[in-house]
Amino acid sequence: MSESILAVTMNPSVDISYPLDTLKINKVNRVTEVTKTAGGKGLNVARVLHQLKTPVIASGILGGTIGHFIENKLDEAKIKHAFMPINQESRNCIAILHDDMQQTEILEKGPVLTQRDEDKFLIHFENSLADVSVVTISGSLPKGLSDNLYEKMIAIASTKEIPVILDSSGEPLRVSLVGKHKPFLIKPNQEEIAQLIEQPINDLAELQEILSQYSIFEGVEWVVVSLGADGALIKHNNDFFRLTLPKITVVNPVGSGDSTVAGLASAIASGSNAFEIMKTGMTTGMLNTMEKQTGFINKALFNEYYNQVEIIKLN
Repeated sequence: MSESILAVTMNPSVDISYPLDTLKINKVNRVTEVTKTAGGKGLNVARVLHQLKTPVIASGILGGTIGHFIENKLDEAKIKHAFMPINQESRNCIAILHDDMQQTEILEKGPVLTQRDEDKFLIHFENSLADVSVVTISGSLPKGLSDNLYEKMIAIASTKEIPVILDSSGEPLRVSLVGKHKPFLIKPNQEEIAQLIEQPINDLAELQEILSQYSIFEGVEWVVVSLGADGALIKHNNDFFRLTLPKITVVNPVGSGDSTVAGLASAIASGSNAFEIMKTGMTTGMLNTMEKQTGFINKALFNEYYNQVEIIKLN
């Protein structure tokens, strides 16, 4: 049996999209087209990994009829999943697209969980690691779970020598970085790093200095700082790289960070070298922005754009 990537989403949702020409406040708004997808950052990761033909299992916590809907959507896409069931309802997240590309979002908070749920999930997580080569952890935590849950998950994976890619922010990210066992790769943007160190970052030179000097980043093998259309600044051990992207037509940037995580995870799982890992992650992120659908890439374009990602070593 080939090893899989375990893509974890702790607070998944059904993402509902309502397109309207004009949003009329305090009046009836009728929609003719509705899309409902299995949503959550880790599910976007799982979808792109599946499109890359990389074995993947989606995991996390699901409950209620919304949870069944998400599992059915994954079954339709032939994506394996191993969620821990709960007796609460998972959440809906509604996006109203209106008035010349404006987007109004209505996000449910999701289930409120307990310490007992957390303890059960950690057992579930450990049991899910058989035949897993890489773990990705993406997004926020449901209410009631502790900020150090991701740190605990990283520690469990570390005992089995399984690298963890962590794409989160705020306190769960900070706690994971100061723990004994470090994530193998983190993918913050510049604002999230500024939040971690509690000071603004003015330019890339200052960002590079911060990543070198702040102890919070010690022991993390990969720090991939997304710069949007400007590519990325990447720290690999003690080396820095600047990645630039070709000019492309952006259709939908939502989910491009998750697609980047999928590319990075796929390359790491396949034993690729550092340059291949960086270029694969940038390519899958870029390809997602060229598609209307979130968490989707056109694999036929992969080699064309992979070859246009440029890497400059900075030190």
